[in-house]
Amino acid sequence: MHGSIILEIDVEKIKYNATQVVEKCHQQGIAVLGVTKGFGAMHQIVSAIIEGGVDGLADARMENILELRKNGFIQPITLLRIPNLSNVENVVQYADTSMNSEITVIKALAEAANKYNKIHQVILMVDVGDLREGILQEDVLDIAGQIFSLKNIKLLGLGTNIGCFGGVLPSPKNLGILVALGRAVEYQLGHKLDIISGGATSTLSLLESHQIPVGVNQLRVGEGILLGTDSTTGQKIPWLKQDAFMLRAEVIEVNSKPTVPTGIIGSDSFGQITEFIDIGIRKRAIVAMGQQSVDIDGICPVDENLIILGSSSDHLILDITDSQQEIKVGDHIAFTLTYSGILSSSYSNDVEKIFIGEAATNDISA
Repeated sequence: MHGSIILEIDVEKIKYNATQVVEKCHQQGIAVLGVTKGFGAMHQIVSAIIEGGVDGLADARMENILELRKNGFIQPITLLRIPNLSNVENVVQYADTSMNSEITVIKALAEAANKYNKIHQVILMVDVGDLREGILQEDVLDIAGQIFSLKNIKLLGLGTNIGCFGGVLPSPKNLGILVALGRAVEYQLGHKLDIISGGATSTLSLLESHQIPVGVNQLRVGEGILLGTDSTTGQKIPWLKQDAFMLRAEVIEVNSKPTVPTGIIGSDSFGQITEFIDIGIRKRAIVAMGQQSVDIDGICPVDENLIILGSSSDHLILDITDSQQEIKVGDHIAFTLTYSGILSSSYSNDVEKIFIGEAATNDISA
């Protein structure tokens, strides 16, 4: 017997996507890190992307990295989010590489690495325009030199983040800046950098047209492998599958009601004031799923005739008048998900995860 909210995950389709991304990237000399943060590093999905051939794993959360190590994954792991100064010991013990922009933190990593007799690898993040993490371009040579002088730290290369905050799209120009800075660092230090990390799923848009500058040799891919989409452009990636995830929520009420509430209108439970348009009596369904369980903005009914009217913390209300299907109490309504939908439902304890496909196992505690 399944729960009232079910996230179905087709691990074979995820493996297929990973294989496609890896093959196309490898053809252009680019390694792929499989990003595990979007699904809470569930080991069934991690195993699928490893089988798909990724060159390493990456996550933004140390909790997920600890869980990966606990579950026996020995692949190289990169910490994507800048390390917390308070957590550098865990970083050097469980992550092979971390992405950094603060020299204070990097020096602390060096001290922790010395304590544990390890060499910790650092990718220095450079801001090429998106304005999230990264040092300024004019500071690269100075900071790189400081990192290079530290014991127990290896300057693995340079990286950048594009599209996650400012919405800046990757281009030959901004990635070319990163490559040029890498070459300048190599010249100054007399040392070749192993990695020029040129972004995430959004950079795949340059792959088909061979516009990724020579020198970029790593991408960090999460959404592309999971969903076959690129949220920065809102487009589907045509050579990948988009249906590896499906959310199903149980109907707990079906009734015909007016489209405008009766009484004085104030704010809803989340402080929003909704404007209602009177279109008469409509048939509605309520499902046992609200904003506490999933990001409602990150889901869409599979039945295009259903309309999401709104939600509270525990209820989602849909207009089902135009559906060609008879919807009754106890049925499950299916939803596709965006990246934010997968992210929120993966971490939600309210959502039961069911794995399908030949390699699937539903023992999520294993």
